[in-house]
Amino acid sequence: MTTRYRVEYALKGLLAVPFVLHSQPTVQYKEHSRSLAHIAEISHKRYVEIMRDVETLINDHIVHQNDGSIGRSKLKLLVPAVGTFFTPLLLEEAFKYQDQQRFISHRRFVPPSFNDIRLTLNTAQLMGLVNASKVELLTFDGDVTLYDDGASLTEDNPVIPRIVHLLHQNKKVGIVTAAGYTEAEKYAERLHGLLDAIHKSSELVDAQKNSLIVMGGESNFLFKFDASSPVLLTYVERSEWLLDEMKSWSEEDITELLDVAESALRDCVSNLNLPAAILRKDRAVGIYPLDGKKMHREQLEETVLVAQQIVEMSEVGRRLPFCAFNGGNDVFVDIGDKSWGVLACQRYFGGIARSKTLHIGDQFLSAGANDFKARLACTTAWISSPAETVQLLDELAVLEEDK
Repeated sequence: MTTRYRVEYALKGLLAVPFVLHSQPTVQYKEHSRSLAHIAEISHKRYVEIMRDVETLINDHIVHQNDGSIGRSKLKLLVPAVGTFFTPLLLEEAFKYQDQQRFISHRRFVPPSFNDIRLTLNTAQLMGLVNASKVELLTFDGDVTLYDDGASLTEDNPVIPRIVHLLHQNKKVGIVTAAGYTEAEKYAERLHGLLDAIHKSSELVDAQKNSLIVMGGESNFLFKFDASSPVLLTYVERSEWLLDEMKSWSEEDITELLDVAESALRDCVSNLNLPAAILRKDRAVGIYPLDGKKMHREQLEETVLVAQQIVEMSEVGRRLPFCAFNGGNDVFVDIGDKSWGVLACQRYFGGIARSKTLHIGDQFLSAGANDFKARLACTTAWISSPAETVQLLDELAVLEEDK
């Protein structure tokens, strides 16, 4: 869904109104008073009404989207840039669930926050997926989604048994990461805990084990689980997964785009006096910090925006898709982006529908957020830590059991 994040900001503003009208904070906070319970009940009712109204707008938009009359959508008139929704969003039901978890309606001094809305939308998306169809493919970002930034997927990570469970349900799993290694060994080092668990699992048959793939460099290098490999991963030739549109990406254009991006990055290193070096890869170019140095967030985001604008304005940047992103303490420009990566995963597994795919990632907000493009290829969930990924997968499991 391409504009879920516009909805997020809009909902935050809408929910602020009943909070201001009904919270009635006082100097003395009486935790068990009847008045507090009454205020919470009124606030909950108003919040739910708002969620129901927005859900109705989205459903109306989906109807017009499906019958080709998108220009008549009320949501389109209110938000001209609104894009495609792959599933309904069950906002009313999702808010009721999250209100039980986070007691949003009971707060008198802290209004509904961005995180409240983000988690409510994640739940609404899960409910929409489960109710509308069956989730067939889950793709994950790596850093901050499956493991801490710069860490690896060790055997004690609680997400591992959840991913094994997904495979046991005959779901397909793809790890779509910005890490642009060309060797299977590099990915195996980061994912060894998961690979070992799958290899040793007695409950998974071979077909289920082979349902794990790793897409590296956003959309450039594909690897599959292979029990016969010493590192349990094997490189997949591009001919087996490349999308038709990707076949037109010429090596000349790739080299030219990376040349333009490298020049832009060198200018930023000079102009911003960054303690960084340039690294050129097969399908990417970026800057990384010198030993013992660290770059500020503002410097990284400025570098992303400068590189993105310069490449976009170039002729080759109009012909070839790319992604400029902030990796936390580095900046890279990759050929393609995660929308292409997810689409390629869908194709590799036989053509899984966008409405049956869920991408889970943490980078949807700041400049250079590379998970943001995945919304063009499938439904998405925005998490902020590996712990939230675990919670999300548990929530999905409960919803599927209830169904």
